[in-house]
Amino acid sequence: MKNKINFKTSDLEKMEKQTVVHLINSLGGFKSVALVGTSDKNGNTNLSVFSSFFHIGANPPLIGMIFRPRPPERDSMRNILSTGFYTLNHINEDIYRQAHQTSARYDTEISEFDVTGLSKEYKNDFFAPFVAESNIQLGIQFKDKIDIAINNTTLIIGEIVEVFLPEDCLSDDGFVNLEKANTITCSGLDSYHKTVQLDRLSYAKPNKEITSLLDN
Repeated sequence: MKNKINFKTSDLEKMEKQTVVHLINSLGGFKSVALVGTSDKNGNTNLSVFSSFFHIGANPPLIGMIFRPRPPERDSMRNILSTGFYTLNHINEDIYRQAHQTSARYDTEISEFDVTGLSKEYKNDFFAPFVAESNIQLGIQFKDKIDIAINNTTLIIGEIVEVFLPEDCLSDDGFVNLEKANTITCSGLDSYHKTVQLDRLSYAKPNKEITSLLDN
């Protein structure tokens, strides 16, 4: 086994700020990454890549998303709070470079859809725009906002009210095959990854052997 490096808080304080940012962001492991689509009440659209969202519950179907410290003002959060709607669009191999470009800080009047060439898609009279090039798209309705004082971040909680995904990616038991949908993942702030499924395992119970669902 290779030797391990040991970092203490005192060591982090001596590092360059950007080095610490990359280090700590990477330590969280692989993360979900998606494009958040919003619009203001005048129809001006915004698109931004996020890797800070996570599952909260299935009934109701809730997703949480962390917004970084303010200022600066975040167009995505402002639009979510003012309109109550946004979309989460899975990123695939074909669009990850364009998705990454949306992390640049454009002026409010400039739409990331336009500068990246990604296409706005409106469906089922849902207020916020979906990304047409995304294979899995979620329409989210805002439910709650929680300010986190310890680092001046904000947790936005939304409920999934619309789901669009390829028919052949949905299993009979409800499991969504993300690899078949070409969904990618990320680590840190700027590293994008494909995935390889190792297995699907049976529900774990005491005194019952775990079996592979892929063998069925």
